Amino acid sequence: MKTKLAIIALFLLSVQSFMAQELPQNPPMNSIDLQNQKTIEKSVLENELKENKKALKDAERLEKQRQKAERKLEKEQDKLKKEQNDFEKKQRKLASAEKAVTKNQEKLSRAKKDLDKMQSKLEKSQSRGKISSIDIEKSNVKISKQQLKIVEIEEDINESKEKLSKLR
Repeated sequence: MKTKLAIIALFLLSVQSFMAQELPQNPPMNSIDLQNQKTIEKSVLENELKENKKALKDAERLEKQRQKAERKLEKEQDKLKKEQNDFEKKQRKLASAEKAVTKNQEKLSRAKKDLDKMQSKLEKSQSRGKISSIDIEKSNVKISKQQLKIVEIEEDINESKEKLSKLR
């Protein structure tokens, strides 16, 4: 039995040594390993710094492009607004010129109507014989003035039409 106990004890010791965990042993670091580690860390930090700088430059470049695009868009909007204002101004001038033409044509028709009234009044007075030669001359002067006024109005109409055609 003693032999059995000795064999079991021996067997347990062998199993225990076999199953025992081995602790990792850190070999003492020497100065060369520390320098290598510092150089590696330094290079990693330098790479990170370069990447950060590159990312910052890219961000700045993108920001500048965005601002440039915004300025370009604002310029285009200003240009479109100016073109619209110019168009509206031209339309107002065109409407004003058309209004001037119609106004002058109405003036002309009124002046011709007045001339016809003056001439018919003079003819009636002459046919009745109630008018003196001085009054006839006065009426003729009024009629000639009215005719000059009609000629001026016709010139104004022609000028207005020329202005209108230039605007179109």
